[in-house]
Amino acid sequence: MIPWQRLTQHLHWPQQPPASTNQSFTALKRFVSLFLVGITLSLAVASCGQGTTNNPAATPGGASPAANKGNVELTLVSFAVTKAAHEAIIPKFVEQWQKEKGQTVTFNQSYGGSGSQTRAVIDGLEADIVHLALALDTAKIEKAGLIQPGWEKEVPNEGIVSKSVGAIVTREGNPKGIKTWEDLSKDGVKVITADPKTSGVARWNFLALWGSVVKTGGDETKALDFTSKVYKNVPILTKDAREATDVFFKQGQGDALINYENEIILAGEKGEKPTYSIPEVNVSIDNPIAIVDKNVDKHGTREVAEAFVKFLYTPEAQREFAKVGFRPVDATVAAEPEFVKKYAPIKTLFTAQDLGGWADIQQKFFDDGAVFDKIQGSIR
Repeated sequence: MIPWQRLTQHLHWPQQPPASTNQSFTALKRFVSLFLVGITLSLAVASCGQGTTNNPAATPGGASPAANKGNVELTLVSFAVTKAAHEAIIPKFVEQWQKEKGQTVTFNQSYGGSGSQTRAVIDGLEADIVHLALALDTAKIEKAGLIQPGWEKEVPNEGIVSKSVGAIVTREGNPKGIKTWEDLSKDGVKVITADPKTSGVARWNFLALWGSVVKTGGDETKALDFTSKVYKNVPILTKDAREATDVFFKQGQGDALINYENEIILAGEKGEKPTYSIPEVNVSIDNPIAIVDKNVDKHGTREVAEAFVKFLYTPEAQREFAKVGFRPVDATVAAEPEFVKKYAPIKTLFTAQDLGGWADIQQKFFDDGAVFDKIQGSIR
């Protein structure tokens, strides 16, 4: 009930006013009615003014939410292994935005397997920003009409904000002498990796194995044979990279773990003492960032979302990525002595584009009935 309605409930007009007072009563009634109309219009104008301030998306292109000095919420949806980096970066951005705009930003954060996160956003999780394991997942959100085409041109480095390479983790002392991708195909070696159907890192792992053959002179028949041997040695496919790490370290399963280099470095930062190698032939694991256009326009958060994405490319943010194991995309940060020492050079580094690009890769390897399913069917 709006205020003027509450007010009228407390005004009771006489049912039969005396004739002698009709004229005075009519005048009084007209005065009160005009008074109430004035209140109603004032409230309506105030309400409209407040609506314009608090709903920037209502204006063409979405007005700046910074005009409202109240809080603003951003929802960041990302793949599992970025959590440590974002938890270090977000407070720095929040502090900077508060100083520059006088506005408090809070973040809703969601982390999980890249494929699962992608489906959640398409199914209705209203992410303002998505940081996913591979460009294929971002393209699926674009195809669903939530991200405008050309998103990768709106930010530096084709949208790639973090990157890593594949790593092989072994038991202390490396009792089975595992150092290269080839070693993972040996009899008696148990390999832990995630499932390419649900995990972005697992797709990168698969490409690392496949590319280690085709990028060193082997043909696709040899690549299929080798990759099949490795997956025959996999006793369990986890849903994401974090779970794969837990199965290996906490549950003690497997002789070797294939995972992001950054995940292994992070485990070391948390007190683990992993024994691992970085194969000289490796895949550049490139992770894109994108603004979910439909949602930021709905929420009126475009300005602050764009500012956060831009902040992720700054040396300050890139150092935080690098501290927890991601190879910096900023060349000046990558050249800092701390990180030169931390990250081994790769002799032969190939990308998804070198293997045909993600559209072709998905169709060839990971669609239902494609190469990965055939491999799985052959080893059951």
